[in-house]
Amino acid sequence: MIYLIQNSREYDYDIRAIALAFFSGEKITEITEEDRDRLPAHDDSRESVLMEFHYLEDRVTGNCRSLLHPEHASSGQAVCNYRDHEHCRNEVCRFLYRLFQDYTGKELPWGMLTGIRPTKIFMAWMEEGEEDSNALESRFCRTYLADRQKAHLCRTVAQKEREILAARDYAREYSLYIGIPFCPTTCLYCSFTSFPVSRFGRCIPDYMQALFREMEYVSERMKGKKLTTVYVGGGTPTALDPASLALLMDRVHALFPVSRAEEFTVEAGRPDSVTGEKLKILKDAGVSRISINPQTMHQDTLDLIGRKHTVPQTLEAYSMAREAGFDNINMDMITGLPGERLEQVEGTLDGIFRLKPESLTVHSLAIKRAANLNIEMDRYRSLVYGSTNEMLTRVDQYAGRWGWSPTICTVRRIYRGILKTSDTAYPEKNVSTTSSSWRKSRISFPAVLAPPPRLSFPIPDGSSARKM
Repeated sequence: MIYLIQNSREYDYDIRAIALAFFSGEKITEITEEDRDRLPAHDDSRESVLMEFHYLEDRVTGNCRSLLHPEHASSGQAVCNYRDHEHCRNEVCRFLYRLFQDYTGKELPWGMLTGIRPTKIFMAWMEEGEEDSNALESRFCRTYLADRQKAHLCRTVAQKEREILAARDYAREYSLYIGIPFCPTTCLYCSFTSFPVSRFGRCIPDYMQALFREMEYVSERMKGKKLTTVYVGGGTPTALDPASLALLMDRVHALFPVSRAEEFTVEAGRPDSVTGEKLKILKDAGVSRISINPQTMHQDTLDLIGRKHTVPQTLEAYSMAREAGFDNINMDMITGLPGERLEQVEGTLDGIFRLKPESLTVHSLAIKRAANLNIEMDRYRSLVYGSTNEMLTRVDQYAGRWGWSPTICTVRRIYRGILKTSDTAYPEKNVSTTSSSWRKSRISFPAVLAPPPRLSFPIPDGSSARKM
């Protein structure tokens, strides 16, 4: 348990985000100074930590100490006009990073960064006129206390992104995303809006009708712009029954110029939802890329995280997809799953690379507040080792052997991991992992055109799910 005392919440978000990067899985409870003397020295056999921050006229001071061993402590300050967030936030965050680094003895590969899309930092610097790769990486390390390897990765991706965007008229283009919030089961780590088909399958027809009404609005709103890519995700789109999946494909084609899009992707993420019939529906609809996501190639882990499929089912689904004619297949994996260390990650990489998919997406486990893994953390804490930089470095090594290069780099909020998509050396298959992933068009609702109606549909417990 981490206890927090502060006389202002000026940098409350940054304190919590950076602290949780160092104290992964812990909970932060804010208390008053009057509560200090009543704090327990430990909680559930884990040492309790007290953090105190005080905002003075021209500085922020802070200290971090163990309640069980008070001599284990660190302190520091940031001398600056902290109220000026635009110019002083980085200075305050560097102070926070060094405070927790001194206390824990840890160094984080991404330094003090806890947000998303670090490539935006490099993009801004390049737009200012800085072009030298070494200077860009040095500035990134100096500003954010990140290590050189992450700076190199981020700079490489940013330059690739800039090159792609420079060749596109993205202001007059759009990418279409369609979400299907149903899955065979809910995974232990999942916090997405997704409903198990076994319990909520009766809601699918009503959801589809609401979805089609929104698709009609978007189709009208996007007239005059070029559709570049279509991505049907979830959830698990292939959790739909064949008739519903076929109906969805028909409506997409009826409302959007899919045949002129550069890529049409559908997630077939859960191998236990993939059948030959569904693959034929997708292929006949012109789907050019699918994603089959094992997450791990270890059965014990699959059973633990609630993915009700087997490793042989993953291999079978992949084989069926190849036989159906799909020549652009992505596979997802997660590092840091409960019970898994570097050895298990290497085993999953070996299994995936033997299959030779066209792209690989690697997620670091991020334990979100709404996930069952977080809600039942006391039950699983001893199995959560976390995603380590060593694991992600090993991913780099495997990808390098196959000549793959990173195309997306995202620091997951609060946690230490990254999301990195690698693509093959085949340039004609780079669409989904480049422009459409980096630049999603947002629909605005001008006064002359009313937004779509608020739609709702009933769910079995008698309440309703609302769709905007």
